[in-house]
Amino acid sequence: MQGLKRKSYIKITASALCAAVLSGCGGSGGGGDEQEPDPVVVDLPVAFIQRPVPVDENGERIGDNAREPSAFNPGAQLIVSSRASASAPRIVVTEGAFPEGELYDVKDVEASSDGEKIVFAMRAPEIEGLDEDEQPTWNIWEYDLTDNLLRRIIQTDITAEAGQDVAPHYLPDGRIVFSSTRQRRSRAILLDESKPQYSALDEDRETEAFVLHVMDADGDNIQQITFNQSHDLQPTVMSNGKVMFTRWDNVNNRNSFSLYTIDPDGHNLSFYYGFHSQDTGTDDSEARFFQPRELPDGRTLVSLRPVETDALGGDMVAIDGANYTEIDQPITANMGATGPGQASLSVDTVTTDGSISPHGRFSSADPLFDGTNRLLVSWSLCLLTDPTTNEDFACTEQNLANPALEEAAPRYGLWIYNLDDGSQRPVINAEAGVMYTEAITLEPRDAPTFIPIKRPGTDLDADLFNDGVGVVHIRSVYDVDGVDTSVMGIGATADPAQPAYADRAARFLRIVKAVPMPDEDVLDFDNSAFGVSRAQLMREIIGYVPIEPDGSVKFKVPADIPFAISILNADGRRISPRHQNWMQVAAGEERECSGCHTGDSEVPHGRMDTGPASINNGAPSNGQPFPNTNPALFADMGETMAEVYARINGVRTPSVDVAFTDEWVNPPETVPSIDYSYTQVGVDVGLATQAPTTEACQINWTPLCRITVNYEDHIQPLWERERLITDAVGNVIEDRTCVTCHNTANANNPDETLAGNLDLTSPVIQQNRMESYQELLANDSIIILVVDADGNPVFLTDEDGNFVDEDGNLIPEGGEPVQATIVRNLPRTMNPNGAGASNRFFSRFAAGAVHDGYLNQTEMRLIAEWLDLGAQYFNNPFDAPLD
Repeated sequence: MQGLKRKSYIKITASALCAAVLSGCGGSGGGGDEQEPDPVVVDLPVAFIQRPVPVDENGERIGDNAREPSAFNPGAQLIVSSRASASAPRIVVTEGAFPEGELYDVKDVEASSDGEKIVFAMRAPEIEGLDEDEQPTWNIWEYDLTDNLLRRIIQTDITAEAGQDVAPHYLPDGRIVFSSTRQRRSRAILLDESKPQYSALDEDRETEAFVLHVMDADGDNIQQITFNQSHDLQPTVMSNGKVMFTRWDNVNNRNSFSLYTIDPDGHNLSFYYGFHSQDTGTDDSEARFFQPRELPDGRTLVSLRPVETDALGGDMVAIDGANYTEIDQPITANMGATGPGQASLSVDTVTTDGSISPHGRFSSADPLFDGTNRLLVSWSLCLLTDPTTNEDFACTEQNLANPALEEAAPRYGLWIYNLDDGSQRPVINAEAGVMYTEAITLEPRDAPTFIPIKRPGTDLDADLFNDGVGVVHIRSVYDVDGVDTSVMGIGATADPAQPAYADRAARFLRIVKAVPMPDEDVLDFDNSAFGVSRAQLMREIIGYVPIEPDGSVKFKVPADIPFAISILNADGRRISPRHQNWMQVAAGEERECSGCHTGDSEVPHGRMDTGPASINNGAPSNGQPFPNTNPALFADMGETMAEVYARINGVRTPSVDVAFTDEWVNPPETVPSIDYSYTQVGVDVGLATQAPTTEACQINWTPLCRITVNYEDHIQPLWERERLITDAVGNVIEDRTCVTCHNTANANNPDETLAGNLDLTSPVIQQNRMESYQELLANDSIIILVVDADGNPVFLTDEDGNFVDEDGNLIPEGGEPVQATIVRNLPRTMNPNGAGASNRFFSRFAAGAVHDGYLNQTEMRLIAEWLDLGAQYFNNPFDAPLD
């Protein structure tokens, strides 16, 4: 840690004890409470944070923004009290960590299951004169109550300062799961991709993304286990051993904070609750799910609050995740239940919409596991203040109706909250300008179930593990929320003797990877690189695999990357909506899902323990092929076609080519019936221009293969490629080169200066982008000269018939009259929403259309995949111009 010296261990001595009782808040509002401390818990030790209410240099309160986990609010202390009582002795356990008088910050307090250790995040004091990126980072610390020892988990400064580490939680075996910007595995993959190592920004491009990591108790063996492109926050370990956390899903600015689970070794990532319940606050206002922790009855306790809040708290809510995936959506086994799937635990109304909350707000809550159904909470009662006198008032109906009063700053104290009788008793009274929060009880609890690390050769396929890939099996892409969406049913679609077989819609699966966005200190590239839309940022294609006739697909995918999938038709164009959530697999992991899901549907999807039954029951018997298919591909009962193929021929390996050889028909094909490979040779096939992938990947796919389409390098050359139609002796009959006609100087028709009002030339004009890109993707307009019914020009005149100019001014006698014009807006030729939204372009190349045959199928495939990704100008930031 820069500029700091400390011992590895700090002894907490008896002289650090503090027995002062904090006073209640004053004023006529009566912020204090004279109830006696709860006698049942006087012998229960607790830990909590005391901090000043955060304010800026102008004294204005600083709110909390969940998108900024590294925010530094100095002045906090971690305190341990021997009893949950205002009069109990206290130890400031962080007191000796830094030189006396320097202000540090503390947060994210958790205890070991035996109650003997506390783990938390602490940031060292700010170093005067250093820039923000040179300041100390958040580190994980531990306090051992038995030995009175405080230590930083990662001992060496260089390693400790390599990332922002927050939100630690003990695993059953003593390791620690935490959220961090280290992105260790992601950085290593960047290096393998021949890019610099860096921690990627979140999808808002504001801060480095926090994702989950696991490390040993001594700080060694740090492993990244999640690969979200925005934050994965506040992990907690459930009784079943799984890690639950809040994920910020922010693909295409979705801005959803919902609950996910994962095994501690990075396997079995699964949605858990709340993706469609983001507006369940007061009067359907924005409210997200934070600080998850398990209640004794198995429900999940969360803080329900907006992403940004000046109140520094919200409502405490219990989620029945065992029976619901959304507030009004039961799991499949609980269908018919009316819910709700979440309910406030507050005895009175807590508002989350920014209005004055009659029952105050909760900053934190921790359940007691002593059978008494109580919580240790940080609670601020509702107070009003008169800004002219600074006098406080209680939130009575009369005072709430007084326009001269406004909500006072929060004053969080600690309370025992009894859910059975609705009572609450003070542990530490609130006081103005101070927060007591993140209180936890240090009681022994049953350790969660231990989920062992899966090992290759025993738990995992050793070959998959060693190749650095996992496997995904989709039983049928025609299965959308449990409904068969194929036109004639998957039975007919999968039968080569039926017309539906040749007409089946889904032919290929595209695997898409996020491109990590670098901080401007790593690469300050110009924002024009994203193109006309930044919604998809930048994307790369991992590869393609065929979809089997029944809609099933089983394929390899590189481990430890964020990926999404798209369903393509026989032309290699996306026919499904973009997948707007990042998936991942670990090396050797094998995952299965029933099918697909629509983005606005609340039917359970993406959660491993629920969802509609698959529409694809698989083969009806053992040892027989599917009806009218190749007998060499014989099935076992219940297998999908993808499982049959994988068992006999191996799991499909992605390819950078879009190609399909039908081995299901009888007799099977021996050459591809669909082939849009970049490597095909000839005028009418393949690419004569630069391919967006390496030659090595076109020969042999590996987990590091990428298709990276940049407009200047791969699309513009298509418009400039010479396309001459010649006779037998080489005489040019027709010039189909795109820029020959789509040029301000039309060589084929001098009277038409710009064919189709579309300029496909390459001068760099607006926003560092080529003319052709802007013409294709930006809205445009043309000016039309007005003529009368006989074709004569119509000139601008006033009401008396006198010639005037564009501003209505009279034109002197003998002056040139001005012809009237009409401005007509033109729809853009292409659309960044994808090839399916760009019919204005592709229809020109359809059979019998004006440009039929001008581009070959592989070129059309390249254009389609680029549009499907988002029509970015660059998909590699390191190819883009600097800002």
